[in-house]
Amino acid sequence: MAAEWSSDVWPDWCPGCGNFGILSALKLALSELRINKREFVIVSGIGCSGKIAHFVRTNGVHTLHGRAIPFASGIKVANPELKVVVHGGDGDLLGIGMGHFIALGRRNIDILVVIHNNGVYGLTKGQASPTLGKGVKTKGLAFPNITEPVNPILLGMMSGYTFLARGYAYSVEHLKDLLKAGLNHKGAGVLEVIQPCPTWNNVTTTEWVSNNTFYLKDWKPLVEKKEDLAQKMKEVLSMEYGDKRALGIILEDNTREVYQERVTKLNEIYDKYPPSKQKIESNGRILPISFEKTFEKYLI
Repeated sequence: MAAEWSSDVWPDWCPGCGNFGILSALKLALSELRINKREFVIVSGIGCSGKIAHFVRTNGVHTLHGRAIPFASGIKVANPELKVVVHGGDGDLLGIGMGHFIALGRRNIDILVVIHNNGVYGLTKGQASPTLGKGVKTKGLAFPNITEPVNPILLGMMSGYTFLARGYAYSVEHLKDLLKAGLNHKGAGVLEVIQPCPTWNNVTTTEWVSNNTFYLKDWKPLVEKKEDLAQKMKEVLSMEYGDKRALGIILEDNTREVYQERVTKLNEIYDKYPPSKQKIESNGRILPISFEKTFEKYLI
């Protein structure tokens, strides 16, 4: 049951916050997938979205601003058997954390990144985030935003993410299905969630979402041959520059190796003995390490 994933910490988001829908969808997805709590990790950054690590009964790491992805990458690389998910805001992941966001896509580490996109820095009184449209004025801004917005889907696609999807925080059932698909995908994934912020963003309202989004129906996101990827990317690019934002699975590319497979090609031991399975002590004594033997194959 989804309730089994609820922690004892009371969610203290503002009334009507879209984060409540994201939290509900996440717990439903984890319950339906029957994921083992001991084998699941949530890594979050700073901001309203970062609190979600406290509200789910599982392993959680509440990290530094913009640094959730490198924390999550270290966890996944050290123990590939863990299912690792990053939750962060648009300001956290696409502002100070953008370099890490791009790096994760290039490496194609098996991590799902869930972007809580409300267009503002909600925790610090509504300043414009990297995703707020140019010319848009929310209640926390003295003047309309003067910078161009970042599109998380297009940035993710060009960075090499192999799963791209977009959902809506108030559409919990649909978002639950997207989370399940993203968690089942093998590779780096981006799930952008349009997340209303009633306190600071008076532009991206339920009415705005109704008028400016549509649900994908006949769209085929799956790419199974490398030669088909370029054409699919062109189609995604054309769709993202349309008048409305698509909700659903936008791209799923099964043609690229994940990071674990790439590392194993360099060192076959990694597949069976990643860092988390390697002994560092015996009978209370630290095992000796031969740096010469460990790094001999990497000498040039």
